[in-house]
Amino acid sequence: MGLAVADPPVLDHIGDVVPNLSDSQRTVVELLLREGQGHLFQHWQARQNEEDKIRFLNQVEKLNDNYPGGLAAYTHNARKLLADSKAGRNPFDGYTPSVPTGEQLNYGDEDFMKFEEAGVKEAKNAVFVLVAGGLGERLGYSGIKIALPSQITTGTCYLDLYIQHILALQEASGSHGSGIPLVIMTSDDTHSKTQKLLEDNKYFGMSPDQVHLLKQEKVACLADNDARIALDPSDPYLIQTKPHGHGDVHTVLHTSGLLPRWQTEGRKWLLFFQDTNGLLFKGIPAALGVSSIRDLDVNSLAVPRKAKEAIGGISKLTHENGSQMVLNVEYNQLDPLLRSSGYPDGDVNDPTTGYSPFPGNINQLVIKIGPYIEELSRTKGAIVEFVNPKYKDASKTSFKSSTRLECMMQDYPRTLSPSAKVGFSVLDIWLAYAPVKNNPEDAAKIPEGNPKHSPTSGEMAIYKAHCLMLRKAGAQIEDPKQEVFNGQLVEVWPRVIWSPKWALTFADVCKNLSGQLQILQRSTVVLDGAHIQLEDVAVDGTLLLCGIPESEAKLSNVRVQNKGWSFKSVDYKDTTYPEVTRIRGFELEKLEQCSVAFDQPGSCLIQNVSL
Repeated sequence: MGLAVADPPVLDHIGDVVPNLSDSQRTVVELLLREGQGHLFQHWQARQNEEDKIRFLNQVEKLNDNYPGGLAAYTHNARKLLADSKAGRNPFDGYTPSVPTGEQLNYGDEDFMKFEEAGVKEAKNAVFVLVAGGLGERLGYSGIKIALPSQITTGTCYLDLYIQHILALQEASGSHGSGIPLVIMTSDDTHSKTQKLLEDNKYFGMSPDQVHLLKQEKVACLADNDARIALDPSDPYLIQTKPHGHGDVHTVLHTSGLLPRWQTEGRKWLLFFQDTNGLLFKGIPAALGVSSIRDLDVNSLAVPRKAKEAIGGISKLTHENGSQMVLNVEYNQLDPLLRSSGYPDGDVNDPTTGYSPFPGNINQLVIKIGPYIEELSRTKGAIVEFVNPKYKDASKTSFKSSTRLECMMQDYPRTLSPSAKVGFSVLDIWLAYAPVKNNPEDAAKIPEGNPKHSPTSGEMAIYKAHCLMLRKAGAQIEDPKQEVFNGQLVEVWPRVIWSPKWALTFADVCKNLSGQLQILQRSTVVLDGAHIQLEDVAVDGTLLLCGIPESEAKLSNVRVQNKGWSFKSVDYKDTTYPEVTRIRGFELEKLEQCSVAFDQPGSCLIQNVSL
């Protein structure tokens, strides 16, 4: 039976079973029928389940309002993408990949320090955007991911860590007035939990007016290649929905009304980042400096990647018509694209560097706000989408389960004009990239030599980064030991943690050190204060230093020796331990420490002593 809107019997049937349709409800019914979705109403009967029918129509209205162009655009886009998927078409057909040219940042050298200095100055004109729609269930953690401790030495959770850095940039850049805004994109799963985390911790020192929570909505699931919308298997009056992907961050920003306000305030930059990378702010000042000095519309942060590594590669794509773009190409698309473009071996490591010439995208973006507003006004916030149906067999005629359209934050440059200035900045892996996304069992199965990306490896990477930064500044840091936690072989460096109040940039690290700093492998050092200097200090054990902003402290010719703190291995299957302990595979044993609090205004000198 035809289901077009012009078919009177169908419309009469809907009017019969829901006799008092509002104008808006009638509009969405007509929309669904026009788009070939009449199957959604086939089970409706007159004078039955009236509340369920209204609930269904309210959901349809919401789905229609939340997608750029509405459900008509969604189904049209879906039919095209599903047809392309069935035919095996590559979204980059017509493009030839080549090695792009970007900014190579080497931590601690003159250029790096120049970019860091420029980035700190520009921070007062920035807005930070955190994509945080995920729960920690995949990691073995029942809370939201941004509430997970980044490391257990201080227990600082990811959200606290990020806000500390933004506040430090706010102070260092001379930002006044309302401070540097932070946007957090949440989901149905995380919105209330994120709000509670902020409120319970007094926004970790931020003004509540600085923080904007924008909730991402879901999209309709699709049952087949004709983009027929799927009903929930357990509820015939509910459309099945799934997340649309983190590319929705651009849509929610566009519809929030915040962008024009920030532009009026003189804001120039948006910095996008994701939820569980304890190192991400180590590279942000320099990357922001690159964007400012090079006047880039888009700057993607990247790290060296191994060929065929499961991380997208930054590539330069040249179309048959001569147009070019620089953007992320997913790893499962990059290798076949190269093979079809005159590179018979596909994605291979450079024999000199040992890495692929296509650097790895780490989903951190610096975007200039003016052109961004213009582009989103043109696209209504829509981002290039993809579909990934799981087919039952090689005929590709039916799905194992429903699918949906998805979009990715890093695909924003795909719709930009060729004149847009799009670049990227490559940072050392040890400095900028330690995501936490695998649970202990999955991480233990990853072959040695490949990144684990687990809570265990993520924590160890933070200690390693701080130790290598200190070495760059001339400190003597003992080499790490290898240990196994949760079946993962990791390097255990001295547990060095500092807050961004102590050092935000490499110049800050150098400023706070003089003479010799020596730290043995078994040691723990925590530095939390804006004015704490170390001159000729040796640590064999645990040293904890904190200071209020009004204090100025210095340790000179000081030796610290005690039993210290150590990690004790635990079994992640042992449910007597908290989740945050089990997913790491170790707990912290605090045997002995030297703790000094500089809690009075003024100067304090500790010298020529053993503690």
